[in-house]
Amino acid sequence: MLSIEIPDLTKLGDAVKILLAEIANKNIIAFYGKMGAGKTTMIKELCRQINVTDNVSSPTFALVNEYHCADGKPVFHFDFYRINKIDEAYDLGYEEYFYSNNLCLIEWPEKIEQLLPDDAVTVKIKEIAEGKRIVSVEK
Repeated sequence: MLSIEIPDLTKLGDAVKILLAEIANKNIIAFYGKMGAGKTTMIKELCRQINVTDNVSSPTFALVNEYHCADGKPVFHFDFYRINKIDEAYDLGYEEYFYSNNLCLIEWPEKIEQLLPDDAVTVKIKEIAEGKRIVSVEK
């Protein structure tokens, strides 16, 4: 397990570089953390660093946003906070996304944990002080 300390937002970019090196060649990244822990903020920075050309925002109501990198490759950003039943993930067609070999960034994965592939990377974000975070990465 890798642990990354982020003392403040000015160091977020450095932390994401470390995260990207750690998750290289992995497609399913599950971001865990309490409301306000920084999941969306981290995903926005990750998308910036992989050259996503679209505006990155939380897909809270849509459940999934599709972005594109400069090379045209899609990235899927999920937010399962608002689902109430696992059937909603089935209705969304999660398999087509998760098994597409494209990058899938998932917020609130605990709502659909039994659907995550075995090789999903777990990223846990924990706020330990005002603005300070500890990010743990498990493959």
